[in-house]
Amino acid sequence: MISFLLDVDDLADTRFAISPLREAMGSLRALRAPALYPLHTPWRRSVLDRLDPADGPLLRALVGPTLALPDFLTPRPTTFAPTLEDQLAVVRATPPDLVRRDLRAAHAPHPLPDALRQITAPGDAPVAELLEELSDLLRRYWESAIGPDWPRMRLVLEADITHRARQLAMGGAQLLFSDLHRNVRWRDGVLRVEQMIGWHEVDGSGRGLRLVPSLFAHKPAPPVSAAEPPMLAYPGRGAATLWEPRPEPGASALTALLGAPRTTLLRLLAEPLPTVELARRLGVTPSAVSQHLKVLHATGLVTRARDGRRVLYRRTELGDRLADGA
Repeated sequence: MISFLLDVDDLADTRFAISPLREAMGSLRALRAPALYPLHTPWRRSVLDRLDPADGPLLRALVGPTLALPDFLTPRPTTFAPTLEDQLAVVRATPPDLVRRDLRAAHAPHPLPDALRQITAPGDAPVAELLEELSDLLRRYWESAIGPDWPRMRLVLEADITHRARQLAMGGAQLLFSDLHRNVRWRDGVLRVEQMIGWHEVDGSGRGLRLVPSLFAHKPAPPVSAAEPPMLAYPGRGAATLWEPRPEPGASALTALLGAPRTTLLRLLAEPLPTVELARRLGVTPSAVSQHLKVLHATGLVTRARDGRRVLYRRTELGDRLADGA
């Protein structure tokens, strides 16, 4: 079990963030252990066909035998949504001692794989060379495996954060943490992550907590090292929607009442979604979706809220009852 000791200042500085590098590293787990990620089977098949076989040994070496990831390759986001290049710059600036510590910890108690043995050579130059090699490798991997699907992945992650923010507003930290995952427990100022290989406590010490939703997390994943500041990657909601085929509305009284397009929209809006994502899932233009959303909003079946430049739509309580009844 890993525990985070969080005082008032830490709770006040609890934030959500999206980490593209964390998603890339997490996806390596799905390639390594497909049985844990059945929802991503279509993605895995397509990615394996696109990867350069020459990159395979080093990519596989970045995931430990227990599926642990090196902490320096999953850096804590400093903004809400850093770019991949922002995070790779942090990776390249990692001190050599931390690189050695994190790679050994990810593979412990086993020896380092051959692809990483260069860090055992004298001096820091081999580690600096490895960091540059890893940066280039992860950029190539991103472009092949994650980049093509990142816009819709990010929309799903942002929808998860919108849901969590609503939980926090309705029930405070108690409801927020109890809803993250069954392995996460919050009590008396301590956030406990159960069923972990490690066993240590991390004192927040005013550094705050970063909560990072991930579509490639099968369970909560804190940093491996107790020296890292509090951060928790957790399974994001909606991963099953990424690769699902376009929904087909069935014949029902609700379809007869609203029509097939609006019925399908109402069913999709169990979670907050923007117009462009709804259009993608339905295979129509955003303007066509906007017309139907305008009607659903005017009749009180959906609500809307602005999120930066986008507008997120979600079913109202009346819309929930109507959709669930159908």
